[in-house]
Amino acid sequence: MSEIDVTALDATAQAELVSTGEATPAELVEAAISRAEAVNPQINAVILPLYEEAREKASGELPEGPFRGVPFLFKDLGTVLEGHPLHSGSRLLKEIDFRAPFDSSLGAKFRQAGLVTIGKTNTPEFGILPTTEPVAYGATRNPWDLDRSAGGSSGGSGAAVAAGIVPFAHASDGGGSIRIPASANGLVGLKPSRARISLSPYSGDSMSGLTTEFILAHSMRDVAGMLDWVHGPEPGDPYAAMPPLRPYVDELNVEVEPMTIALLTESLTGDELSPEVVEAARRTAADLEALGHNIVEPKLPLLGDSETLYQTFITRWAAGMAETATTIGFIVGREVTADDVEPLTWSLIERGRSQSGADYLFAVRQHQAMARMIAAVYEGGIDLVMTPTLADIPPPLGTYDDSGPDPMSAMEYARRIATFTGAFNATGQPAISLPLQQSSGGLPIGIQLVAPIWREDLLIRLAAQLERAHPWAGRRPSAITAD
Repeated sequence: MSEIDVTALDATAQAELVSTGEATPAELVEAAISRAEAVNPQINAVILPLYEEAREKASGELPEGPFRGVPFLFKDLGTVLEGHPLHSGSRLLKEIDFRAPFDSSLGAKFRQAGLVTIGKTNTPEFGILPTTEPVAYGATRNPWDLDRSAGGSSGGSGAAVAAGIVPFAHASDGGGSIRIPASANGLVGLKPSRARISLSPYSGDSMSGLTTEFILAHSMRDVAGMLDWVHGPEPGDPYAAMPPLRPYVDELNVEVEPMTIALLTESLTGDELSPEVVEAARRTAADLEALGHNIVEPKLPLLGDSETLYQTFITRWAAGMAETATTIGFIVGREVTADDVEPLTWSLIERGRSQSGADYLFAVRQHQAMARMIAAVYEGGIDLVMTPTLADIPPPLGTYDDSGPDPMSAMEYARRIATFTGAFNATGQPAISLPLQQSSGGLPIGIQLVAPIWREDLLIRLAAQLERAHPWAGRRPSAITAD
């Protein structure tokens, strides 16, 4: 073990070390803690260390799951383990050191997989923004360029995985929050289909199904193996995704039939795209053509009017923040006020409280109509849709400043950068960001692939083909040091 650089290994390889006796869980966990202590002061990804608990767990009996002994991090939002801190980027929850009263179903599945949790990662307040700069814990820095955003809302997890602290980490996605940090940090980020992964028992379907949870990873085999382990409904879920025809790991090495892939390089929200990310998408299109696939660039009426898409999305998010404020008020025993939260959060809470139930149901109805529109596109002969994941390279820290007279201006910038991600939360489709390209300055540029609802198998199949043809495993950030 002493001669093995575990920071260069994915989770599957680390689990194999344990299963063959080449390493113990305690050794892997100690290596992860050592790496965290060396690099985390530079990036501020791990904000709630659980090192002593992790050492104790790793030295004891662990479940015989597929990732037994592998160190892991939970995003400090969403899925939880009983007794662990849950602050959600909130000063108010941090002040009372709120703890999860019981496991979430996904948290329990992570534990049953044999993972050893070493800490919690940074997130923007309640996961609102596509950057990770909460007042409660400060900014997470991108390991590729310490002056830039690591993305959000799973930016802490993204930075930690990219920096080699753990091989993969928990993440969640309500508007791009898995795929955005995947793109910003040079990782694989799969947003599963709506209801593929249960949010039980804390939630049935967050904001009527906008949000899902999974991981950020380096390799497709880690993504497929973990998806096989955690997918499926729990009792009481309001609905479930159609189950796969076979295990997702079986998709990794199958022969890939030629696909017709629609390349989109025009913003879905009417905003400007960086020429650099457009060119990156076109390079990937050429790579796919070389692999035998057919690239088309139709003028697709994918999601209707761009302003309607944005406003209805904000209607659902604002309702979610108003509901969150009510829940937090129940926890702390008083009503949440403007002094308790960041300016953008309060603006969304106020908007959510002023909306009617009819407003909310209209927004959900519009998004369901969009889902039917894009389903018809796939039925018309398109296998997958491809886009740049983000509209630009990761922006400098401070770009999403909400301290001015109009806090919602931060959301306007978020609309531009996340033009290709939030739409597919609205439609519920699976989408994956792959670290296939880099900018002229060496920053990661993710490419997003979007499949029909429930067809994660197609994404895994094609992504694995691209991983073999254009390997990304050797790309690791150089802005951090471990001295």
